Amino acid sequence: MANAPNLTVRVPEIASIRASVLLSLMGPLDRLTGKADMILAGHGLLRSQLEDSYALIPMARYLAVFEDAAVHTGDSHFGARLGAAFRPADIGPIGMLFSLSGTIRAALARMAKHVAVVQGATAIGLMEEGDRLVWSYRLEDPRLWPRRQDSEFSVAATCQMVRSCFSAGWNPLEVHLEHGAPLDPAPLQRLLRCPILFGQSANRILTTKADADRVYRTEDRDLIGILERHATDLGDKAQRAAGLADQVRGVIGIYLGHKPLTLTSVAAELGLSPRTLQRRLSEEGVSLRDLVREQRRSIAEQLVEGGSSLAHVAEALGYADSTVFWRARRGWRRELL
Repeated sequence: MANAPNLTVRVPEIASIRASVLLSLMGPLDRLTGKADMILAGHGLLRSQLEDSYALIPMARYLAVFEDAAVHTGDSHFGARLGAAFRPADIGPIGMLFSLSGTIRAALARMAKHVAVVQGATAIGLMEEGDRLVWSYRLEDPRLWPRRQDSEFSVAATCQMVRSCFSAGWNPLEVHLEHGAPLDPAPLQRLLRCPILFGQSANRILTTKADADRVYRTEDRDLIGILERHATDLGDKAQRAAGLADQVRGVIGIYLGHKPLTLTSVAAELGLSPRTLQRRLSEEGVSLRDLVREQRRSIAEQLVEGGSSLAHVAEALGYADSTVFWRARRGWRRELL
């Protein structure tokens, strides 16, 4: 099972992302459209703001620029293609830690642990399902939508880093994406080199535990320790630690539809006793049941608006069947009256 070091949820006052991530879009945009500066300006940004790779920009503007980039290039798979050319150095110390890791599992766990160096308001983690290891990624704020380009970019970039740092022939078992299926998913399937399920509760990469735990190199523990401290310092400076309710929301976002979300299971992920988790959530004025319902409702609204059937949404969110989901949805509507 995943445990606390494999789960990161950091929520800054305003959801933000490192300028270096957006800067990586500028070269392709310049080559393909010659309109990179115009697209930035349309969202209140200047190229000079991106010169400091550690500067923070609002996540909402980053996502909007990314979506516009796909429109202006005429390439609906722009994010995935950009991700397929990603290099570990593009995310600084996190990428270096990834490339120095001895196994794919260790690399993905370190990425999850230090994601706050690059961006906030993000739930990212690992879990086991039978003989499979599942990497999960989701932006926590439901208002940050549409975000297809970022989702496909993040998944494709992670796959590319695994291939460049461990094995060029590695392929996921399958990939899950939270947005609906495009008109032609074939180009995306060729880029990711695996089956893809759309309209899921989070973005995920599935691989075998055997592949994840295969040792590719002996780790330089001293160098990794230095980079770990550096990444931790950067994350602490940029982010404030999430409250317990925010941490629980992160666990729910990662495991929803894939693992029972009980006081016992969620408490184990956070290194707490069930009684302590229940008491501390009560002190924040919420319960686990409230948070699961809130997350299910938010994701369900996105999936239904995206055209997913009730049966598909019920499966993605872990309901027994579409009838149970329909009853839950009817209850949500009554609460709004």
